[in-house]
Amino acid sequence: MAELRFVINDVKTGKSYQKALDTTDFEGKEVGEKIKGELIGLDGYELEITGGSDYAGFPMRKDISGSSRKRALLKGGVGMKKIEKKGIRKRKTVCGNRIHDKTVQVNLKVLKEGSKKLEEIFKKEEEKPAEESK
Repeated sequence: MAELRFVINDVKTGKSYQKALDTTDFEGKEVGEKIKGELIGLDGYELEITGGSDYAGFPMRKDISGSSRKRALLKGGVGMKKIEKKGIRKRKTVCGNRIHDKTVQVNLKVLKEGSKKLEEIFKKEEEKPAEESK
């Protein structure tokens, strides 16, 4: 499996943080599942998978089962722009709700915080590459 990019959203502060890892631990997990933060290096955190996208940028939808792409008839939600007219539906390509080998990005929401704040954890990671380049 290629590198997975995780976008972690802290609902209390409204900030998002990114982390990239080479891992296969998430393969088979679905949108809406709760995971432990230790899987991505966030000790004490509990996270929920809220979505993601595949290698071509198609978004994952919670209501489409499986891991393949589907052409779904949608009236709103993930993968759709807001439509002003009432009753309009469009057929759009979206991914299923299961993470697979072609998933590139996984969106996560913080449910329970650990002992350290996310700002502290990700600030340390940003400083490391800057020191190496000197």
